[in-house]
Amino acid sequence: MKKIFLACCLLLSLQASAQLRFNLGQNSPMAKLQWAEAAINSLYVDSVDEGKLVEDAIRGMLKELDPHSSYATPKEVKSMNEPLQGNFEGIGVQFNMVEDTLIVIQPVINGPSEKVGIVAGDRIVQVNDTAIAGVKMSKEEIMKRLRGPKGTKVRLGIVRRGVKDLLSFTVTRDKIPVKTIDAVYMIRPGLGYIRIGSFGANTHKEFLDAVQQLKERGMNDLLLDLQDNGGGYLQAAADIANEFLQRGDMLVYTVGRKVPRNEFNADGRGLLQSGKVVVLINEFTASAAEIVTGAIQDQDRGLVVGRRSFGKGLVQRPIEMPDGSMIRLTVAHYYTPSGRCIQKPYKKGDLKDYEMDLDNRLKHGELTNPDSIHFADSLKYKTLRKGRTVYGGGGIMPDFFVPLDTLQYTRFHRQLSAKSIVINQNLRFIDNNRKKLKSRYANYEQFRKEYEVPQSLIDSIIAEGEKQKVKPKDDDELQRTIPYLRNQLKALIARDLWDMSEYFQIANDKNHIYQKGLQVISE
Repeated sequence: MKKIFLACCLLLSLQASAQLRFNLGQNSPMAKLQWAEAAINSLYVDSVDEGKLVEDAIRGMLKELDPHSSYATPKEVKSMNEPLQGNFEGIGVQFNMVEDTLIVIQPVINGPSEKVGIVAGDRIVQVNDTAIAGVKMSKEEIMKRLRGPKGTKVRLGIVRRGVKDLLSFTVTRDKIPVKTIDAVYMIRPGLGYIRIGSFGANTHKEFLDAVQQLKERGMNDLLLDLQDNGGGYLQAAADIANEFLQRGDMLVYTVGRKVPRNEFNADGRGLLQSGKVVVLINEFTASAAEIVTGAIQDQDRGLVVGRRSFGKGLVQRPIEMPDGSMIRLTVAHYYTPSGRCIQKPYKKGDLKDYEMDLDNRLKHGELTNPDSIHFADSLKYKTLRKGRTVYGGGGIMPDFFVPLDTLQYTRFHRQLSAKSIVINQNLRFIDNNRKKLKSRYANYEQFRKEYEVPQSLIDSIIAEGEKQKVKPKDDDELQRTIPYLRNQLKALIARDLWDMSEYFQIANDKNHIYQKGLQVISE
């Protein structure tokens, strides 16, 4: 009877697939796909996960298209959307892991943790009476325990330096803003600096707040830093570009096979229509960041400094599935106002070649020598006001090229950073010296002017490197490493005592693109 029952189930399954095939047409590719899935699920020698089977089929189809069409599971969708949506729900702390202990770097200002008295340097060792320190718990598992719906409560056990007993705090979770602007400060009188890390739902509002803050401090000109900005929402990019351009100026347009041409134009109400602008980019500047850069360059609103941007000019439309998963399907191309397609060339289905593009740029000398960059006449375009020559072919080519200094950071320095030796030793140093530093330096300006990284911190990093078999090749490599290591440490200490704006003020001292941008905007 059991065999007869299984045979009947198989027959019904295949009959259903056959019916679908005829409903969709005898040679319908969709019916063929359904027939194959039903046959595998019903006849394959071993048991199969039907859900995974379908997901693999979707991924397989998308893999043969462009490099940016993709499939994400419900969990991946949630993780992917948080940085763009502008907030998540949790306890509101910046933290890092030293060995297997969570140390609070900074509580979010006016966030739920700060409101109950949690301070920088606190160690969170328990969550709802469950130990999270000394138990080799993954960072993802810890974050899962700390996050939760707004309004829910979580009990935290905290160890605080100088306090003998374990402290207990009950934190009411809330919405925590995710900042997309990394740094805002005045470089000198009249010249402001804004660094945008990504383009999310709240980026435009953050940007307006930053501009207003700088204008109140006398800003006339702006250095806009989009280095390492991987992009984000198209609308956020258009809103930012709109702040620089005059009414009717085109910002960007999109065109697709099934999607009609869609133009974005300035409304004339931007706050930055006057004053000098220089945009900083590098090979990791992509997508929405390239839209802003292309609009400012093509409309002759400002100059671009750095290296050719990444070249991601494909528009993805999110297609939500009933189970919460999502297909992000490419439906159009981005074009700058002069008509340049931002997307760099690619071969369908050849993701490996696409991923090797930056390595190939380095091998061909493009990142280090402007003379190695050659454009066909067909890739030459003209800016819309001054008629300057700009280039298509993928990405945005800067007006002023800054070569990559491959010798700036030594192999020794890169290995120390890659193994988290620098960041971990810095966290230990801050943990031991936070109160002393705070009491000695009343403000950041005093810190930047007077503070020098102690040799003992440098020595602890070198010693830890030796323990982990990370050593300089010779004394020359060590001596070339130390100045940049000192700058990195001073920036990290400033970040931990204040915030990211202070970090970049120091880190930018060694950033060649930033320094060239200062020169260009001054001239």
